Amino acid sequence: MKKAIIHISLIITAIFLYFLQANFFSWFRIAGIMPNVFVILTLFIGLFANRTLGTIYGLSIGLLLDLIIGTKVGINSVGLGLIGFLAAVFDKNFSKDSRMTIMVMVIVATAIFESLTYLLNYIFIGINIELLNFVKILAIEIIYNIMITIIIYPILQKFGYYIENEYKGNKILTRYF
Repeated sequence: MKKAIIHISLIITAIFLYFLQANFFSWFRIAGIMPNVFVILTLFIGLFANRTLGTIYGLSIGLLLDLIIGTKVGINSVGLGLIGFLAAVFDKNFSKDSRMTIMVMVIVATAIFESLTYLLNYIFIGINIELLNFVKILAIEIIYNIMITIIIYPILQKFGYYIENEYKGNKILTRYF
């Protein structure tokens, strides 16, 4: 029952974040660039739940984004699925208690997602490579994602530990040995 409530909460959160990104952040662009809150959500799910759930939610959210706003189906899906998978690697190697560590994870996840998306768009759509423009967009999006993470991390952390307790149980000693 608790897992069903967690899934419903995550789905409602994803829908809320879609409307937040589509409506609210379109008003607050920095140099024409919006944050990508779905990278943060997928990273959060993979960090606190498990690799499978992070990857499944990443693929699902990415597929819905591709169907709604994408030009090719699968580009966002592959990127967010990779972030969900990568979050489990971060979980095994780094602490989730430190804000600095979380910010580094957001930086790496955003850079990987945007680089992969840019590469896949180049391969499948044939966009021109403008490296300087890409680096500018990436830097602004990373800064924006970090600011959002700093603001919402206390809420994410509380809900995340609830999810972690439900999915991973109380396996603190086995994690370190």
